[in-house]
Amino acid sequence: MDRSENTDKPIIEPYDEPSGGWGSVKSLVSKANQEGLLASTVWATLQNQNKPDGYQCVSCSWAKPADPKAFEYCENGAKATMWEITAKRCDRDFFARHRVSELLEWTDHDLEKQGRLTTPMKYDKTLDQYVPIKWTDAFREIGEELKALDPKSVVFYVSGRAALETSHMWQLFARIYGSNNLPDSSNMCHESTSVGLPESIGSPVGTVTLADFDVCDMMFFFGHNTGTNAPRLLHWVQQARKRGAPVITFNPVLERGLMRFKNPQSPVEMLSPGEGTKMSSDYYQVKGGGDVAAMTGIAKAVFALDDAAKVSGGKRVLDVGFIEEHCHGFDEFESFVRAADWDEIVRCSGLPRAELEHVGRVYSKADKVIGNYGMGLTQHRHGIENVQMLVNLLLMRGMMGKTGAGISPIRGHSNVQGQRTVGITEKLELIPVEKFEEFYGFTVPKEKGLDTVEACEGMLDGSVKGFVCLGGNFSRAVPDTARIEEAWRKMRLNVQISTKLNRNHLLTCEKTYILPCISRLERDAQGGVDQVVSMEDSTACIHASYGKTEPASRELLSEPKITAELAKATVAGKSTVPWDEWVADYSLVRDAIERAYPDDFKNFNARMGTPGGFHRDIGATKREWRTETKKANFLVPESFDVDPDIDTTRPDVLKLITIRSNDQFNTTVYGYDDRLRGIKGTRMVILMNEADMRRLGLTDADRVDIETHCDDDVPRRVENYRVHAWPLPKGNCAGYYPELNALVPLWHHSRRAHVPAAKSVPVRILKRAAG
Repeated sequence: MDRSENTDKPIIEPYDEPSGGWGSVKSLVSKANQEGLLASTVWATLQNQNKPDGYQCVSCSWAKPADPKAFEYCENGAKATMWEITAKRCDRDFFARHRVSELLEWTDHDLEKQGRLTTPMKYDKTLDQYVPIKWTDAFREIGEELKALDPKSVVFYVSGRAALETSHMWQLFARIYGSNNLPDSSNMCHESTSVGLPESIGSPVGTVTLADFDVCDMMFFFGHNTGTNAPRLLHWVQQARKRGAPVITFNPVLERGLMRFKNPQSPVEMLSPGEGTKMSSDYYQVKGGGDVAAMTGIAKAVFALDDAAKVSGGKRVLDVGFIEEHCHGFDEFESFVRAADWDEIVRCSGLPRAELEHVGRVYSKADKVIGNYGMGLTQHRHGIENVQMLVNLLLMRGMMGKTGAGISPIRGHSNVQGQRTVGITEKLELIPVEKFEEFYGFTVPKEKGLDTVEACEGMLDGSVKGFVCLGGNFSRAVPDTARIEEAWRKMRLNVQISTKLNRNHLLTCEKTYILPCISRLERDAQGGVDQVVSMEDSTACIHASYGKTEPASRELLSEPKITAELAKATVAGKSTVPWDEWVADYSLVRDAIERAYPDDFKNFNARMGTPGGFHRDIGATKREWRTETKKANFLVPESFDVDPDIDTTRPDVLKLITIRSNDQFNTTVYGYDDRLRGIKGTRMVILMNEADMRRLGLTDADRVDIETHCDDDVPRRVENYRVHAWPLPKGNCAGYYPELNALVPLWHHSRRAHVPAAKSVPVRILKRAAG
């Protein structure tokens, strides 16, 4: 059977129900049964999710309110919890029954479906199996391996789940060892934000909190599938729509969450026969990568309205006072927009002039506007320019640093934003180097480390010899799957700190170890005392998280404990970091974080339990611009071209947009049904515009191969997919991540941020011969 399918006859039919509603409830009941969980166990656990005295969701990073509802979780957040508290165990008996070569044939879903890892394991090449190893032996052996390697050849990767305390310890361990190679999952998604926003407004994160969502009178959404990737945000969108606020969405793909929604928390809505709330007042299917052109069109319309206001003596549409006092570069931006040709804007965006002018009129009447966006902006060759153009649009009307308005990058994993805040970065300018050296008596290496793309390049050229992963499924998350997997096996050392089995564990090196850890949901007792961890949400608020359930195995250790033991085995005597004291009391780690970052973490331990979290010191929220100009900067894009270095004019070349299913979170695939798109039983589909299908001689359910269109002489191809007609812009097609990462060249990334350009991959689709 094909990879990522569980039936030979998948069902693909329109899904006309709203997001949320009974579909979500039924999905969760089914997942609980599949994981062997009693209803009482599930509901008792979920009752504590995203509560001030409970645990923070292990899925997305959306904000947690100060006054949570009884059920403060979404469908995907509940799935993530059930995936974690499953009754299934991937224990030593499992590994004794299966060889690694056999497991390599399993799908991502089936690997994680085996349940929680329970025992530290070491790969035995002679048996082609994992065998148990004592913790003390594992730490000693890994330490010996690391000491024998050049620190510059070792990568210390962090997924977005590790807590602030663990993350701070991890980056200190790496730097004491001598490595700044600290790539993280942000490199793959919102690094365009982390590079673009500081240049524009002096902040690497968004400027809005839930209080702003409560009072805004308009929202933009660019390139975000909210119903799947941050469903709890839909509650605030629904409230805005009910008070009459326009919500204008730009996305090549029609996504149910921003079309119709029924709130599962509302008995009245659930029992109503209606279609739920219309979430987007206007929904525009912009061409993939056409966002800069679309925003230029909106800005052009705003300038025209302002011109008319000046002539008539009416109220100005531009916030002239804000621009004069707070902004730099406006004249250059105005010249760019006024010079832009409407025909080119329409061609590149795929949207009629009248529609963009309509958006300009709606925007010109609003007073408090939030600009939300996701990877539909960031995962392009010009991802930074996308982000900065949205900032430009907001700055034109003073929608920054005031109540109810601002920029809102919707981050992915639950603590991906917070990890950067406490030092997980390859860039020295983002950490307090002198403080670390003073506090802990070691010398921070002074060369820039490797980000995700650079770490992959190091694997390919052989310069990376060791990879230590704190969570995640790195090889599946990155581009160029086949090349990376081949190169991975040539490394000396592979260490995986995980809760569940994934493909990274099966890419064995000379020395390969699995170190199983407790989950954030579980009690973390050190010396008989329960510990608390913390994380930062997408609105830059810091929250405590209290584990409630019993660990899946008595053999599991916490992430801080594993980090400390690895450090003691590797860099003993090379710093004054009190590893054992920190593990015995995590509040001491928080004191250390506050000492290093006093502006963001003042009174950290005292404030971490604040309902709704405490907000970081974000200057742009106060109209303090921490940029070189000391102003908010209008920054002009180079052009509208999505792929300036690839010829995509051939009639048989389409631009692939990778998407996520309703039944997955990042690389974790919970099942094969994408309910919100009506796709059941498969992930091996490619969705196409119907006119493109006719032009290429394809019909529904034809079997096709897909290959990347580029001239680097590297074959990239996936085979035996089903093609289906879908409402997409002409020239675009769509299919699931991470399977289609195999088609993304490693070098096809945001030019300065190095984010994989997975939302605009030039491909050709080839019909397979019958039979």
